[in-house]
Amino acid sequence: SDMSLSRRKILTLGAASIVVIAGGYALVHRPYPADTTPEGAYMRLAKSVTENDPKAFFAYLETEAQWACYTLHEMRKKARDLVTASYPEPQRSDLANQYAPFADAPDGSDVFAHLYRERNWARRLRKDLSGINRVDIEGDRASIVTVGGTRWPFRRRDNGIWGITVFTAELLADAEKATRDLAVVEAAAKDYDRVKSG
Repeated sequence: SDMSLSRRKILTLGAASIVVIAGGYALVHRPYPADTTPEGAYMRLAKSVTENDPKAFFAYLETEAQWACYTLHEMRKKARDLVTASYPEPQRSDLANQYAPFADAPDGSDVFAHLYRERNWARRLRKDLSGINRVDIEGDRASIVTVGGTRWPFRRRDNGIWGITVFTAELLADAEKATRDLAVVEAAAKDYDRVKSG
């Protein structure tokens, strides 16, 4: 009868629309490729930038950049401790405040998050986090080339996760400066202590 035909049509249409909706959901919510692939690392990095979560981003920096953040924390903490113990005012307060964001950071990822926000690194990244056009891999190095034409360089870390390299030079320079500053602070602290005890 006509009734059963239209009911069959409705059921068929209903089933087809469920398939389409499920397919769309799967596309949007499909799991990322593993972060042991450049694509997977890039997609997680893009998600961290979009969600303004630089601490999550830290896992997708290359190893040298991560070490630089830990070094920056250690050097600034040692320097601040010496300044607080030995320097006269107003240098004591000035330097202690200047070093505080790094010295007080619980972790290297907090150091990175501070610099990321302070230097507005999100702006640099947001210029082009478009889809992946192609991936060029050569040994432990890879480039993600976006649909927008930007080339993002990555390096494979010892744990197999790929880390972006765009901040490494700047972070290493920061860590080296903090190390040099510590040597200056140590020498000055000795002089101030000598004057106090003399």
